[in-house]
Amino acid sequence: MREYYDVVIMGGGPAGSTLGALLAQRTDLRIAIFDREVFPREHIGESFAHPVVPALQESGALAKVLASPCWVKKFGGVYAWDPERPSVALFDQAPFEKDGVHRWTMHVNRAEFDHILLDHAADVGVEVFQGVAVTAYEPGDRGGLVRLGDGTAVRAGYFVDASGRQSSVSAARNKRGWLSHFKNIAIWQHFTGGRQTQNLAADWNIFTDDNLSPIGCFAFRDGWCWYIPVPKVVDGKRVLTHSVGIVTNPAVLKEPGRDFTDQRTFLETVRRVPYLEELIQDAVPVAEDMLTATNYSRVSEEFADYDERHLLVGDAAFFVDPLFSSGVAVALTQASAAALLIGETVGGGLDEVDRRALWQDYNDKWHGTAETFALMIDQWYHAIAKNNPGSVYWNTRGTGADLGIREQTFDALLNTSFQPTLLEVLTHGSRRIEDLDAAGPYLAATALADPAGLTGDAVVALAPNTAIRDSVTLVVPGFKATHPPATVQLPPAVLDGMADYWRNPLTNAASAPSPLRGTVPCRRIHSTEDPHGPTVDADPRRDGVDELWALLSAGPVKYGEIAPRLTPLQTRLVKRMCVAGFLRITPAS
Repeated sequence: MREYYDVVIMGGGPAGSTLGALLAQRTDLRIAIFDREVFPREHIGESFAHPVVPALQESGALAKVLASPCWVKKFGGVYAWDPERPSVALFDQAPFEKDGVHRWTMHVNRAEFDHILLDHAADVGVEVFQGVAVTAYEPGDRGGLVRLGDGTAVRAGYFVDASGRQSSVSAARNKRGWLSHFKNIAIWQHFTGGRQTQNLAADWNIFTDDNLSPIGCFAFRDGWCWYIPVPKVVDGKRVLTHSVGIVTNPAVLKEPGRDFTDQRTFLETVRRVPYLEELIQDAVPVAEDMLTATNYSRVSEEFADYDERHLLVGDAAFFVDPLFSSGVAVALTQASAAALLIGETVGGGLDEVDRRALWQDYNDKWHGTAETFALMIDQWYHAIAKNNPGSVYWNTRGTGADLGIREQTFDALLNTSFQPTLLEVLTHGSRRIEDLDAAGPYLAATALADPAGLTGDAVVALAPNTAIRDSVTLVVPGFKATHPPATVQLPPAVLDGMADYWRNPLTNAASAPSPLRGTVPCRRIHSTEDPHGPTVDADPRRDGVDELWALLSAGPVKYGEIAPRLTPLQTRLVKRMCVAGFLRITPAS
């Protein structure tokens, strides 16, 4: 162990190991990972969203994972929240319908998968220390001191918390707010003898004909169940098990006959859940005890502190909800963003103002991702609750995530679109925002995000000391080769490259360059009185910021006179500037 590392990463899970591997391969920095556990170790979260694949390919770990026996190919999901007809979705279904190329990801045995990623980080030059806990980070001048469980300490130029949901080191200095409407307990075990979800005999099952494996998610009175194929070693033999879990409110367990931590009660319950009951009648548990994880939906107050050289990635930063299997995909992509951020800070040639702005972008944009995803999930829960009017679980959800709707949330809503797969499922394939329930939390919050008084007769003008300058930013979420929301129009060559990538991610990696390989140019709207204060960044190639700035620089103007000339992205930019205080509205008298 050295006395000093350029980057110390606390936690060797997927986020920490991916960040370490990327930095080791792209920089000359000395990297260390410390994890209090010894791998392999069990972990919740066995089914992934498809951005995992390109993230693993970028880190160099994909070939090693694919060569292992720890995974099953996954193509989408069955979401049985409507008792009349389940919703189904392939990954990036809209582009698949055009190019015929399946996007896919994995169901995995997390103990093996995580071990492969940590070993890969060590293979490419990261110094990995297992069974060594980090107990504190004490920031100082140009870095800080990382204290270890055995009483020793190492100095670090940068400290990254990738230790997961229960991080005590960052929590001691950084408030981590629970999303109380998402407070859950997950209860699960692995079973042999289960049938495959793609074999459910139904006309809606788009996975049957080609034997495509999906995740199964099945709602019932007290919550929902997952059903995931997981290859495991049982009694010395590799077998295909199924992870079967219940997500519910901890209060439900106190009701008579609903203590799902009791295996007999658990089995009696899941064998009555519509559709799931057809899959697990002959299932046999591999162990007697049930596994549990509690209260895991929370968002940290700050994800990045430039002065303290302190970053959070993965579940240590935020985790919203397990419903759409997004946790590991988000963690790996956030690790890619953190690798870019550290690399640009250390060797990117940026001046102090741009370095600080880039760190603020990392913080603000990932907060936006967390908050908008929470509202999207709440829109989903709102829809399910209408089908379960007597349920304690469903009626404590769908009422608005505890985000303390604030200016940052508004900006996130104005700068983010509804997640495509979620929109696909919630609208039963129409993919139209207007087909969502207008009373749901996402649409209600989006309506609040519109600046008050921005009417046709109102006069808009740049606020005093507002200026614009050239800068750089990073793309968040930055998913490689996965389809962005409909508001982002991609050139045909890019779409063709994405299709080619998914034909074989190992051999066709160059067909879809990662958005997080480097920073992207932007125009940054800011206040000359506060150079390190809030900013609004805009893409000059996409957002029409230069033309909009020219209109606004000419002086106060009635919004109704310029609104018909604005593109949808320019209109969104106007609203973002209003929320940030860079554009003042004088209501019509």
